[in-house]
Amino acid sequence: MEDLPEDPPQDLVAALARARSPERPGPDTPAGPAVPPWPGPPLPIPEAGPADLDLRALLRLSLAASDASGRLRPAPSAGALHPVDTRLAVGAGCSLPPGRYGYDPLRHRVHRLGPPAADTPPGVTAELSVTAQRTVSHYGHRAQPLLLLDTGHAAAALFLAARALGADEPAVRLDGRTENPLAVVRVPPPARRNPTHPADGARVPEPSQPSGGPPTQAELLTRRSTPPPLPGTPSHDALRAVLTTAERAATGASLRWCAAVGPPRPGLLRRAPDGTTLLRYAAGEARPTLAAWAAGQAWIADAGAVLLAHGCPADADASHIRRAHLRAGFAVHLAHVTARRHGLAARPVGSWQQADLGAALGAAPGRDWIVHALALGTRHADEENTP
Repeated sequence: MEDLPEDPPQDLVAALARARSPERPGPDTPAGPAVPPWPGPPLPIPEAGPADLDLRALLRLSLAASDASGRLRPAPSAGALHPVDTRLAVGAGCSLPPGRYGYDPLRHRVHRLGPPAADTPPGVTAELSVTAQRTVSHYGHRAQPLLLLDTGHAAAALFLAARALGADEPAVRLDGRTENPLAVVRVPPPARRNPTHPADGARVPEPSQPSGGPPTQAELLTRRSTPPPLPGTPSHDALRAVLTTAERAATGASLRWCAAVGPPRPGLLRRAPDGTTLLRYAAGEARPTLAAWAAGQAWIADAGAVLLAHGCPADADASHIRRAHLRAGFAVHLAHVTARRHGLAARPVGSWQQADLGAALGAAPGRDWIVHALALGTRHADEENTP
């Protein structure tokens, strides 16, 4: 069976440079279907046997929409546009028969695409790609980094769902080497787990999880982005925990992490080398500038704190760009769970223009750009899923 048509390739280096520019997007365009036109009838996911990996629960905890509009999902997305599409390579030990499937998150159903490949490993391998037009429809030329961040969030949602179900050693590939799929998450069946022989060499190390250990299923189903405003400065202990989670989850992405805070001592904080305290490495109020850089979202100027992932220089090649943004999305997703565990309100922020943090701090321009962020506060509010 032939693969579905892909979006035309783009020069990612040029696309990112344009997305970082002050150019504003044009009027909205049609987003197109929210789900690929998978062939064949939609199939329910069977209940899992006692020794099977429960794919129904795994997908419900990670990617499935919880209302008819498709808006509320465990994985956040810029503008609630959800461009990430999921193909499943199912091997032995799962609640679905072995084969290749396309997943429909709106119906929580699968479409069988064909038999399994001869080398399909036990368990499930989720391949994540994007339909760019969904995000381009609203964000225009600013869509490319958002597509990558959304994919990183979706990979993290699958990773955490696997941990919540008791699976260990889920393998996550976020190396940026391929355009399709952008990311791969492999979860072994319960009877096949072997911590000394993970599913592949790209697995996420055990420390890459929210502080406090694997999440519960309830945590994943109730984790949503808090709508602004997000006032109230988090404690240093909470900020340190969030920074620790993000740094560990972004290993290998060449990213640095800090947190912008306001009065009484405004500035940028980062973790000390021993990880036990926070150090102030820049003084002054940064949040109004961050608000201007983040597509003019004025509420960020009053957020209690803003976790920042920065790096990805202007001369980065396409693989570096993909890796940095995929890992940033993955890390912010895990950091969000840590923030919630510390009683914080939190909201991912993905669209950044002219956000050359290094140049603003007096370093060489073009070397240290903001890639992703998580706004934090101590106020609780009604929740939605539009980071």
